[in-house]
Amino acid sequence: MAFTYTRKINYYETDMMGVVHHSNYIRFLEEARCAWLEYEGIPMREIEKRGYTIPTLEVNVKYKKHVTQGDILAIGIRVTEYNGIKMRIDYDVKNVNTGEVVVEAYTTHCFTTLQLKPINMKKYDEEIYTKFASAHTSKE
Repeated sequence: MAFTYTRKINYYETDMMGVVHHSNYIRFLEEARCAWLEYEGIPMREIEKRGYTIPTLEVNVKYKKHVTQGDILAIGIRVTEYNGIKMRIDYDVKNVNTGEVVVEAYTTHCFTTLQLKPINMKKYDEEIYTKFASAHTSKE
């Protein structure tokens, strides 16, 4: 993976069985994605300040193992598709304590103005386009 975000599971993220509720993983993916953007030097606040946003078009999550309060997740991120208009990000979510993959996921996104008009970043902002292009890797 090109970038890894680590976080500890909190008690409030679990259900009555002590297992992380499945809906929380989507939030974890977003946390990891935002941390990755910060790492790449293009945080969402900067992207929005320039007049753009990156809405999510699709979320696909495959749950493989459960995690509980106190477990630590390592969320690996890799941009596997990017053309300046759309982007796909793949995620491997591992339990640091066991080394097991607990979730495999991907999200797809597009680039728009703040008014949600689709745009091609190559034409609108070469600097941002280049940063995403340099982060793009092929699927393994």
